[in-house]
Parts: sequence; C-alpha cells; structure tokens
Amino acid sequence: MKTIDELLSEGVAGKRVFVRADLNVPLDGTTITDDGRIRAVVPTVKALADAGARVIVASHLGRPKGAPDPAFSLAPAAARLGELLGADVAFAEDTVGTSAEAAVAGLADGGVAVIENLRFNAGETSKDDAERAAFADKLAGLADVYVGDGFGAVHRKHASVFDLPKRLPHYAGYLIATEVGVLKKLTDDVKRPYVVALGGAKVSDKLAVIDQLLGKADRLLIGGGMAYTFLKAKGHEVGISLLQEDQIPAVQEYIERAEKNGVELVLPVDVLVAPEFPDLKTKAPANPTTVAADAIPADQEGLDIGPETRKLYASKLADAGTVFWNGPMGVFEHPDYAEGTKAVAQALVDAPGFTVVGGGDSAAAVRTLGFDENAFGHISTGGGASLEYLEGKTLPGLAALED
Repeated sequence: MKTIDELLSEGVAGKRVFVRADLNVPLDGTTITDDGRIRAVVPTVKALADAGARVIVASHLGRPKGAPDPAFSLAPAAARLGELLGADVAFAEDTVGTSAEAAVAGLADGGVAVIENLRFNAGETSKDDAERAAFADKLAGLADVYVGDGFGAVHRKHASVFDLPKRLPHYAGYLIATEVGVLKKLTDDVKRPYVVALGGAKVSDKLAVIDQLLGKADRLLIGGGMAYTFLKAKGHEVGISLLQEDQIPAVQEYIERAEKNGVELVLPVDVLVAPEFPDLKTKAPANPTTVAADAIPADQEGLDIGPETRKLYASKLADAGTVFWNGPMGVFEHPDYAEGTKAVAQALVDAPGFTVVGGGDSAAAVRTLGFDENAFGHISTGGGASLEYLEGKTLPGLAALED
C-alpha cells in the first residue's frame, strides 16, 4: 500500500484530504475519559496540515442507529483534536449535508475540519452494497485524496473504510503503517519465546485467534471472564462466574491440541471471588476472597486472577522474546479487582522482548492504571482489528488501501 510519505512527496498544498480516523473514544457525558485514539491520529493530521492540505477528519463513535444522536456526537473529540494540534478545528454538524459542505469550503490551506459521526448516516454501516456506495459517493465529493488512518475500524466493511478508498487516490496514514508493521512482527518475524496473554469477558471472542495461535505461540496465558469456561472445561466448579457453556467442547479440543502441539496453556491457579459483581460507579469496597481456581464456591463469582496466578503469569512472561496481550485479567475498573491486570501490564514492562498491548480494554487499562505508554513496544488502537489480523482474516480497510 502507498503511504502518506509518498503523498507528501507528491505535494498536497491546497488539496482536500479526507482522513478516516478512529476517534471512537469513551465518553462520560461529554467528557473524554481516554483520548489515546485521538492522540494516535495527530501525527498524520499535523503532517498533512503542515504541508498545506485542507484536512477533513471523519470517524465513527459508538453505535448510533444510523441517525443523529447527541449522545454520540464527535464534537468533544473535535475539540480535543484542536487542543492537541494547537490549532482551531472546524466542526460540521452533519456528515455530507450543508454543514459539512460549508466546513470543507471554508478550509484554508493547512486548515482542519471534523465532520459529524459517520454512523449518523445509515449508509456507513449498511449491508446493502448500493446504499453503502451511495454514501461513499457523497463522501468522495468532499475530497480529492483519501488517507486511511483509523486502524480500529479496518476490520469493518463500512462505506468510509472499504468503499470510499476506491473512489479517490488512497494512502495509508502513519498509524495504520505502524500498526501493520507491528502485526507483521507478530506473524512473520517472531522472536521466541512467543507468549500471548488473553483475557476479557467472552471466550467466543477469542476462539478464532486461539485456533491460530496454537500453531504459533509457545505459551498462552488465559485470564479474565473467559478463563472460567476453560476451568469448567477441565471439570472445575466455577460458581456464578461468567461462563459460556456452549463453548466448552471447543475449549476442551483446544486444551488437547495445545498439549499435542507443545504449546504451554496456562490457566489461573487462584482467583478473587465475591457473591456479586462490584459497583463500578461508586467503586465501593467489594471485599473479595481469594480461593483456589479449582475450589470456587457455588454461590461466588470469579472477578480477577489471584496473587499466586499473578506471580505465575509474571514468571511465564519474564523471558519472552515477543508478547501479545489482549484483554484484562479481571474487572480492572474497580480497584479491588485491578491487581491481576496491573501485574500482567507490569510483566510486559519488565519483559526483555517486543511487547504489544492489543488495543481495546487492554490499552484503556494501561492508561487507567497509570503506566507509561512508552514502556511498551506498542499499544494498538484496534483490539478487534488486531485479533482478526492474527486470525489470518483479510481486513476490508487494509485490502482497500492495497488496491
């Protein structure tokens, strides 16, 4: 794929450049609680603006139902982008309507505008090719050039990600070029031992990547809510912990295959349990109990890995040549259940090899728990996209940029 550096060498002064970013940040009302994804696109936007381009930044945020919804407005993200750029950023209150047209028409060379949430238009996410194409045609009318830099959305066959690049000269931004380079290190140029730590709520979200990694990784460390399906598959009581009963046969097969392939599959040896899920708003003390992973009481819920598991997982990461971590080890949003995730993050910091935090909740946890982002080899902006790449899938947004 052609990169932004090639575009800049061709000259962009006066050209309208459409940057498909990922400004899908978490909001508490109108307050951004983690601006990592906005900061990630700043190098691309700044380079284009400094070269005299007229930059149109577009993104989705949340899951509105194909119509305007103030709760999902990109206005806070546009304001934050302006702060990070140290420049005024215009904001259009629609995607392809009169406000967007006026914002783009009003751009001077080096100016930046953000248009409203792309998912306020049903054509963005439509399964109907014609409806998506019609929206892409309207977006194409706003610009002369396309730069894809929203890595967190490249696994989606959406109008702004898949259809729009086909209508304009297209290039990969700095973020996407970096993300793809990192993922190639996890697939084509792996330094061993290769250790993968997987957490998060649902084992079903990770089955396909586990399937791939059983032939590539040296060790798999399992935590988070998905660990209880693994523990149940080994015949252990898991109480009222998160459990996907329908996935037990697949998990049992993976446990057997890991042993056959010589992949070390490491499960929790102890967990923190409580009779109910904690209150994440008040963060009131939860008073958990630590029990062995094979002795979870029937009326208790596992909510984090325990102290012995933290030590175990740290030891399994201590000599890693390559680490990929996706998914927290517990309910890290509550202080009583953050220690497992914190321990894995610290183990990545201490590991001698190349460490990748695979986006999503893992990236949010790193920032929430106060870690220096520069202490990791790479923090991805796209958890789902990273996983699908490692599964070996073709990502529509990358395929469109390669055409």
